[in-house]
Amino acid sequence: MPIDTIEAPKLAAVASVHLPNVTDLEFEASLTELRELAKTLGYKVVRTFAQNRNTFDTTGYLGIGKRQEIRAYVAGELQPDRDAEEPTEEQVVAEQVVVEPTGEIEAPAIEVLFVDHEISPSQARNLERAVGCEVMDRTMLILEIFRRNARTRVAVAQVEMARLGYMAPRLREAAKLAGPQGRQRSGVGGRGAGESHTELDRRKVRDRIAALQQEIAAMHVERETQRARRQGSERPSTLALVGYTNAGKSTLMRALTGSDVLVANKLFATLDTTVRVLEPESVPRVLVTDTVGFIKNLPHGLVESFKSTLEEALDASLLLHVIDASDPGFERQLEVTEDVLRDIHADHVPRIKIFNKIDDVGDVEAESDRAAALRGKYPDALVMSALRPADVSRLHGLIVSRFQRDLVEAKLFVPWTAQRLRGEIFTQCEVLSERADADGAFFQVRGAARAIDRLQEQLGSARIAADDRA
Repeated sequence: MPIDTIEAPKLAAVASVHLPNVTDLEFEASLTELRELAKTLGYKVVRTFAQNRNTFDTTGYLGIGKRQEIRAYVAGELQPDRDAEEPTEEQVVAEQVVVEPTGEIEAPAIEVLFVDHEISPSQARNLERAVGCEVMDRTMLILEIFRRNARTRVAVAQVEMARLGYMAPRLREAAKLAGPQGRQRSGVGGRGAGESHTELDRRKVRDRIAALQQEIAAMHVERETQRARRQGSERPSTLALVGYTNAGKSTLMRALTGSDVLVANKLFATLDTTVRVLEPESVPRVLVTDTVGFIKNLPHGLVESFKSTLEEALDASLLLHVIDASDPGFERQLEVTEDVLRDIHADHVPRIKIFNKIDDVGDVEAESDRAAALRGKYPDALVMSALRPADVSRLHGLIVSRFQRDLVEAKLFVPWTAQRLRGEIFTQCEVLSERADADGAFFQVRGAARAIDRLQEQLGSARIAADDRA
């Protein structure tokens, strides 16, 4: 009988420099987020290394003592004495000299060291040499998550372009790690006027980025054409969910629409835009859109390349800004979302703040205290849990009432010869009353002014056609 084998989890460590201008709360929140990002990528973080410094070390991000400590841990050696004296700044020259592990040391259990900042190519190269394992900075980690989770043609192209833009300046450092072969030139025996392997790689990257830019531009024109076509016809009102990643947007989306969208306790579980109809359906009919989550220090290339993904927020009539009420650092998340909305020029769109996950705060007393504090500070916000039907129903009513503010009432007469328009009246408007006589049906309706005008034009044309036939 075969024995099932369980694949061992990939192990990782995280490291960060605590700068003087960063509070303890912000520092711990950022490290927690980094560990969650690593978890999303499939790693189990088994150790965290932190160092207080005035600035990042220019050669290897961390100081020499911390790098040696990490190397010892990666190599499976005993940890150095915590009370041992750290090297002085005058010893910084020695940071370039690293003792290679001997064959007697076991293979490292740690596969990757994740760094909670974006570091330069030379810092990454020196740090990898010093600690003896792969190093990924925060930007590379986010890009890799986006690469794995992107599904649509637009998202895949945008992520690839952002990754290539990030990797292009790092090819030179990769060539240094590869040794002489990375600098070898094409031609007979590696000699001659040909390009080095690094130069060839960089040229391929530039060509690929140019091709992706053209591809994305073509897709942008196609989306603009589709948007103009939608704007030229009657379309439902739109609502977009925005907010920090893992704030519960997808759970709220499922609750509002009854859809089977992915719900996962992972950062960036949703990358591609999802659109569903608000349930139960209302007048006007409302489309709900779930967008990609935001995060602190989102790579600039992704902010630029994902503008088209977030254009649903630009097109929306109303934004639901979803915030994790159970996170002590929610104010930082709120600020990040506001910053990104400004970056994509969506800060003018009306919005409602939704403090979600209030049920994760703690016991009943703690939940009540947090809810009262949030309502006191944000009186226009809604404090709720997407897992509570009563809360979702209350939000549904608030959404419908917001979209019904601009509705108008009108009377429509539909002759018996134009009863084909009856279904469209019930689809486009809320029918308040209906009566009939020998000539046709009379409707008292409420709906969008544009929809009612279009119906009246169709009814007028139908009456003219009926008169002509008579």
